[in-house]
Amino acid sequence: MVMAFSPAQDAKAVLLPAFDATALSDTTRRFLDEGGVSILLGESRAEYVARGMSMERRAAESAETFRLVTADAKKCSGLLLAAVDQEMAGICRLHDLVPSFPSPDLLPFASEQDIEAVAYQVALIASSLGVNCFLSPVLDVVKGRNPWLSGRTWSTDPALIGRLSAAYIRGAQRGRVAATGKHFPGFSDVSGDPAIDDQAVNSLQRGEIEAGLPPFRAAIEAGVEIMMVGPAIVSAIDDKVAALRSRKIVGMLKEALGFKGVVMADDLDSHATMRGDSVCQVALDALNAGCDFLLLADTGNQLDEVANAISRAAETGDISREALAKSAERVRALAKEYDAKV
Repeated sequence: MVMAFSPAQDAKAVLLPAFDATALSDTTRRFLDEGGVSILLGESRAEYVARGMSMERRAAESAETFRLVTADAKKCSGLLLAAVDQEMAGICRLHDLVPSFPSPDLLPFASEQDIEAVAYQVALIASSLGVNCFLSPVLDVVKGRNPWLSGRTWSTDPALIGRLSAAYIRGAQRGRVAATGKHFPGFSDVSGDPAIDDQAVNSLQRGEIEAGLPPFRAAIEAGVEIMMVGPAIVSAIDDKVAALRSRKIVGMLKEALGFKGVVMADDLDSHATMRGDSVCQVALDALNAGCDFLLLADTGNQLDEVANAISRAAETGDISREALAKSAERVRALAKEYDAKV
């Protein structure tokens, strides 16, 4: 395989930096100048916990806010995958700037046609703002403890979740926004919030995990572009490392479910993912497990440190140079396919 980009450029192409501001930090700007092709316009921890954008943010942000930041980012990179959380029943980063989905209590009664139509309209507006990737839909069938996904799901029926999520995916992608199914292999029950609890774990039996797979299969059949692998240990499949670091779990997604798209690792710096390891080690493990695209917070020097660690590992053979190049090309190809004209 001819390497068109350097290891340093490919290392940046596989990273998705998240920040809650609507302007690029110097670190992110440099990241985009040097090979990065994506950003996540995120929310604050308080907004994440509240499952909604603050009144101050809603008042301050307009369509032009998003157009400016995505245009600025694209000017640096030349190619951009600009992502937001835009969930059906949970976090809607674009708040009042786009149409709303039915309320969670009414969602189970919505038709596939209605969900597809709303998702299409939301995506059309998002694309006009320069946003071309949704980290949604949530496919987990939550039936037990789950402080992490509380307020972000709307049914416990796997078939129904699958049907309406597939409709969301069809509508969003027809509107030129790549959709992301999350969080494989499903977290029906997890003991804590993986972001802050390093002991959070999904301890369900293998049969219970498999009972929650229909929404993921439906999403794949609908052509979902990205599948996000979850941040905590799923002990029935791999009791050693978090799902996104597990060859067994990523292999299950690719082989047993036949997913051929971009595999995204959820937050690298979640406490349940790290379990005392460095974010750099988590990144290398995720790539070695088969993930293509790694989500992490743009905080301090973290972005530079992780990019440098990946580049060095590709040069020393600690990760596959060829696999890194292929993952980077998958991300670039997705950004090209969903190129937002801003």
